[in-house]
Amino acid sequence: MRRLVTALTVLTTLATGAVLADAPGGRAATGRGTNVLIVGTDSRAGLSKAEKNRLHVGGEGCNCTDVMMLVHLSANGRRATVVSLPRDSYVEYADGSGVRGKINGAWKRGGAALTVKTVEAVTGLRVDHFLETGFQGFEKAVNGLGGAMVCTDRAVKDENSGLDLTPGIHHVDGNGALRYVRARHIQPRSGDLGRMRRQQRAVSDLLTRLTLEGALADPAAAAATARTLLKSVRPAEGTTLSDLVRLGTALGRLDPGQTEFATVPLREFDHRVPGVGSTLLWHEERAGALWKAIAEDRRILGDRRIQPAANAPASPSSVRVRVDEAETAKALKAAGFVVTDTSAKAPKTRPDGPPVIRYAPGAELQAATLAAALPGAGRQVVPGQDTTLDLSVGTRLPRVQRAVWDRNVADGAPITGARLGCAGTATAAAGPTAAKKPTTTPRG
Repeated sequence: MRRLVTALTVLTTLATGAVLADAPGGRAATGRGTNVLIVGTDSRAGLSKAEKNRLHVGGEGCNCTDVMMLVHLSANGRRATVVSLPRDSYVEYADGSGVRGKINGAWKRGGAALTVKTVEAVTGLRVDHFLETGFQGFEKAVNGLGGAMVCTDRAVKDENSGLDLTPGIHHVDGNGALRYVRARHIQPRSGDLGRMRRQQRAVSDLLTRLTLEGALADPAAAAATARTLLKSVRPAEGTTLSDLVRLGTALGRLDPGQTEFATVPLREFDHRVPGVGSTLLWHEERAGALWKAIAEDRRILGDRRIQPAANAPASPSSVRVRVDEAETAKALKAAGFVVTDTSAKAPKTRPDGPPVIRYAPGAELQAATLAAALPGAGRQVVPGQDTTLDLSVGTRLPRVQRAVWDRNVADGAPITGARLGCAGTATAAAGPTAAKKPTTTPRG
């Protein structure tokens, strides 16, 4: 078990540049794998104005946790599960007060001890170890490891974090990596949920790159990596260089397909609470199934009790459609679609067969969402059509069913590191020296 704890130390240290300590109370590992809570605090204490500007972390800190991840390493050391806990999750603090608030507020109320106790209370899991990091520690660790790979399939820019990337894979330094994992104001995945997915991707890609470049291939390589980390990372008392070396070589054998990433399943994305603001409510059944799987040291992938239950790739409220049959128009409007009733202009003789959805190139997601509400409907691409879909109802009147969209699908459903990571990372690195010096940094 000591070897497993050491392994998790390396895993989380490589990913976050964090400092490891026993969870408050000095708990030992549980025997069904090891759970480590990782937090990144939103603190500007000790940073000069110049440092704040350089790191793009201006403004006032909230004295709260800005990032929260629970990492589970299986008892056999062959699987790692990383779950992001949204900072705006609405929970009851585990201090006996009965007060509820955002989970990141536990830090301000009671520091690390209350943060750990609150996470244990809401997950039902025992936290074996606790890690904390800040802006500068993260930056130094990434620089020490030779930078990080980040990717995007479209241009992204966030003035708040300073992120400015063109499409593709980029090799960034610690400052660039910090901007990537902190960005919240970019499309299409804006806000904390999209940011947490990028944080997960950064963790997965950094581990994959270090493995591919041989940084964890053998004891000598792992020792060099560990010595680099020790220049900017303080390990827990009793965690030695030899421990880090042993664990580093073990991580070098961990395939990306053996790592799992997810965000806590959510039921409500904008739960307003007077005096607290906009919060997030967990999906009780699916979140419960997630924590149960981890408690039992099982994979979360493939467990249908955890997976989002959705049949539509977009929200019906984002789909505008013209419908040429009055009852169908009424039913689709009730189902949440933005409907224009054009039945007054419909042909007197309807075409034989089921309804047909006509849409412009690029509107495939909207068409698929409408099709989810109309079983058996046909689809036809119409070049030159505007952004509104057209539904032509035939002789067979459709039965409208509910089109269920679940934001969890895009922003937090369980996924392996192999699927989550940047495609082509292995070939993007220019040989074994690519990790030594960042070649691309975000502009600004």
